[in-house]
Amino acid sequence: MKVLVLHGPNLNMLGTREPDVYGAATLENINAMLETEAERLGLELRTVQSNSEGALVDAIQGAQDWADVIVINPAAYTHTSVALRDAVSAVGIPTIEVHLSNIHAREEFRHRSHIAPVAVGQISGFGPESYRLALRAASTLAKS
Repeated sequence: MKVLVLHGPNLNMLGTREPDVYGAATLENINAMLETEAERLGLELRTVQSNSEGALVDAIQGAQDWADVIVINPAAYTHTSVALRDAVSAVGIPTIEVHLSNIHAREEFRHRSHIAPVAVGQISGFGPESYRLALRAASTLAKS
């Protein structure tokens, strides 16, 4: 099974960006953990990080002929991007939304996700473990 993991804007700043909210792990730490977990689960993994909404849309569309599951942390685009929501809906690939922090326990504007209605599920609030849990969930899904 093939899994595409997408990291949205500012996640390249993990480790130094608001460590009290996002923890001390860097994106490189998270990707290394994901590689180890993917190997353990027998998954083929690709990871992409972009601060650009259009690049994330392109990655979702490009996954159509490759990925069985998408794991996405849309970061701030969670709350603003109809384009990402429409791309996820258009490709029809089961998608799991991930967040390091519990978005429902934060500022009011973070409580609404444009991605959640088109995702098979959402995992938030467990720091980097949210990604590991998403990979475990992905291993049970198949491309529809």
